[in-house]
Amino acid sequence: MTAAVLDGTAPARAIRERVTTAAAGLVGRGIVPKLAVVVATDDPGAGWYVRSLAAAAGRVGITCEVISLGADAFTDDIHRTLLRLSSDDTVHGIVLQAPLPDGVRVEDLAAAIACEKDVDGANPLSAGRLAAGLPAYPPATAAAVLCLLDHHQIELTGRNAVVVGRSLVVGKPTAQLLLQRDATVAICHRHTKDLAAHTRSADVLVVAVGRIGLIRAEHVGDGAVVVDVGTNTAPDGSLAGDVDATDGRAAAISPVPGGVGPVTTALLLEHTVQSAGAAWCS
Repeated sequence: MTAAVLDGTAPARAIRERVTTAAAGLVGRGIVPKLAVVVATDDPGAGWYVRSLAAAAGRVGITCEVISLGADAFTDDIHRTLLRLSSDDTVHGIVLQAPLPDGVRVEDLAAAIACEKDVDGANPLSAGRLAAGLPAYPPATAAAVLCLLDHHQIELTGRNAVVVGRSLVVGKPTAQLLLQRDATVAICHRHTKDLAAHTRSADVLVVAVGRIGLIRAEHVGDGAVVVDVGTNTAPDGSLAGDVDATDGRAAAISPVPGGVGPVTTALLLEHTVQSAGAAWCS
């Protein structure tokens, strides 16, 4: 069986078209959507991503301000910057770019991002609202997983979904979103015994660990839909996912790159335009 490709290009394009139309409408009302990205790292990969995000924002009519604080920034410096942006009426979306400097924890900073501008779901209040089924911006990568599945018409109601990885930015919120869609959800992590026994039971398998080749054919059940969220740098400098090979067992699988990634970027922009149009979180 040849696995279908869960390509992210088409859904990302559709989102960008919606965003372009919405942004133009807001500009016509005198509102210029603006995304602020706070950077406190000299990591080359992060730098490439931020430049790519800024360019994508510009193409759909969103202003993107990059605030570079340097890789030696202290927690207080970043915290003050986030508070300033949260109180700036011209800013509609705020992203705190990872990684952070040594000794700086996102847990000490995320609450400084105003909930209505928290377009990447970092604030604990956003996470709580998501868990409670209340309006909130979910982390864009988690939302991208669901968007990709929807675009390719993958049924979720009543299906067994297994999420490998329990991070606050992907694993846990993805599980919450799958639960909201009436899937039966299990989360696996580094202490899970016999990982393959759990993952083979999945109708939908989402892998978000950041470890090249973690998932192999023996981890995948026949006919499973596999979403590979991993974005790892291979020894040759190319991007590689968390899934090694499924040996024809999977019915569908997302590519790396070109799967979840482009949808994630497009959703960050859509969240920013939504924030510019209406603030509902208080």
